[in-house]
Amino acid sequence: MATELVELIGFLSSPSPQLRKAAIEIVQGLTGSDEGIQTLASHSTLALPSLCRLLLDSSLDISSASADALINLSQVPDLASKLVSLGVVAASMEVMYKRPELAQKLVMLLVNLTQVEAGVTALLQVGDEKMEGLYVSKLVRSFCRSSSADSGEDAFEHVASILINISKAEAGRRVLLEPKRGLLKQVVRQSDSTNPIRKKGVCSTIRNCCFEADNQLQNLLIIAEYLWPALLLPVSGKKIYSEEDRSKMPPELSNVLSHEREVVEDPEIRQEALEAIYMISMQEAGRKALWAVNGPRILQVGYEDEEDPKVMEAYEQIGSLLVSNDGAE
Repeated sequence: MATELVELIGFLSSPSPQLRKAAIEIVQGLTGSDEGIQTLASHSTLALPSLCRLLLDSSLDISSASADALINLSQVPDLASKLVSLGVVAASMEVMYKRPELAQKLVMLLVNLTQVEAGVTALLQVGDEKMEGLYVSKLVRSFCRSSSADSGEDAFEHVASILINISKAEAGRRVLLEPKRGLLKQVVRQSDSTNPIRKKGVCSTIRNCCFEADNQLQNLLIIAEYLWPALLLPVSGKKIYSEEDRSKMPPELSNVLSHEREVVEDPEIRQEALEAIYMISMQEAGRKALWAVNGPRILQVGYEDEEDPKVMEAYEQIGSLLVSNDGAE
């Protein structure tokens, strides 16, 4: 079997397109099972470079099959790290915009690759001052544009998961929060998407970026017009707010809260929104900004409708923080 596998891997580099296509289809099939992935992993030194090259093959069918195989293999962290070292992040970004038909698959590949630290570093282009953040900027632009596309297929929806992965790293948060790039502002504006993958990804990304609230609060509050609706509306409950309450809010909040609306069903989104508000509120300027939009009243009303214990606890944590600092300020 080992000899046959080595021979099969060799055909991946054949000058004959027919042989390459036949070989990659067999390899693609192998990656569909744990056993097949383990078998290929034992020959990763031979297999992975060939698969990476085929991603750039002139044949769309071969390139597509290679992407499928790489998606399956990259679910294994050790193989994902090896693929990153072979330059698959750069190759994926190159092919993604040359062959839009493969964009969805390549986004999924990048989701897997950014599960490992090396993949995050490669996608952020850390260490290259001129290029740092360029890949992320392109992905964010595609993510935001594709949300309004007419076609039913949302090829870039899983960029939301990539954003979660990179925002777990300090370098990723720095790129997203850089005011001149304006990336977080673009991302935050997707918070009202009806696509649950996008909605969850945006909320998690905002929450992760709020870990920088102690030293980058101004870069968060500079997009307050979009940030507060993204964080407060999911936890505002379902009641219609009184005119008195709404008179103390900016239009982006008061207009929405003046009528009935769909409740955010996912408790994780509500909890993460509250965790983000808490991190902002730990800073004096953050608390002032929250009071300025009548945020505490929104939290009070939202708490009354909440039934999930973990989410209720998150409300209470903010409430305790606001009460304990009320007298001091």
